[in-house]
Amino acid sequence: MKNQSFDRTALLVGKEAMARIQDARVIVFGIGGVGSWVAECLVRTGVRHITLVDSDRVAETNINRQMPATTTTVGEVKTEAARRRLLEINPEAEVRTLTIFYDAETAEQIDLTEYDYIVDAIDSLKDKALLILNATRSGKKLYSSMGAALKMDPAKVKVGEFWSVKGCPLARALRQRFKKNKEYPSRKFTCVYSDELLENKGTTQETCGYKARINGSLCHITAIFGMTLAGEIIMDICHN
Repeated sequence: MKNQSFDRTALLVGKEAMARIQDARVIVFGIGGVGSWVAECLVRTGVRHITLVDSDRVAETNINRQMPATTTTVGEVKTEAARRRLLEINPEAEVRTLTIFYDAETAEQIDLTEYDYIVDAIDSLKDKALLILNATRSGKKLYSSMGAALKMDPAKVKVGEFWSVKGCPLARALRQRFKKNKEYPSRKFTCVYSDELLENKGTTQETCGYKARINGSLCHITAIFGMTLAGEIIMDICHN
């Protein structure tokens, strides 16, 4: 029996674009509230070659917004839980996992030139900055998520070039870091962001070593960020 999983995709984009979608090679850094939905959307659309990079395990506090997080996966390595989910969607997909924390010590383990698209969904400021610098130098297309926490209004999620992003504290912090270090991205790249600025209304016992603070976040916002990043990639594949 013919596999009909992607018939609706091909019906809209056409056979040639569908072939390009299936051949595209994508790497996603950060399989959390944003990156996990990027991966799911891409695989559901027909992308067959995807690499997931994350060192974390699923925590109970991830359940409110992350694709691989359920009551049955708490404690599992995120990349493996996500890989299992993606292969349930398309068993023929090539889903590679790298259970590492991307930083100055591990960056050389990944050859970014092997990929057509690089997705940055990293939380840590210094490591996010490092990936942006390395990705823009690679010559491959980079799509980056700015801060998705402390947001509620889906209508305020926007797409823009990094240097034109306004109202996002994470984008501002990245620009300040680049200027302070006098080291800049080698080319322009697309970001998903929101200029909505809310505050936490409670406290949490959760701790995370690479974050200065823990902020509240909601699934409909982080998923919209992720789906929008995936959408930008799919449109680029179809229109080029």
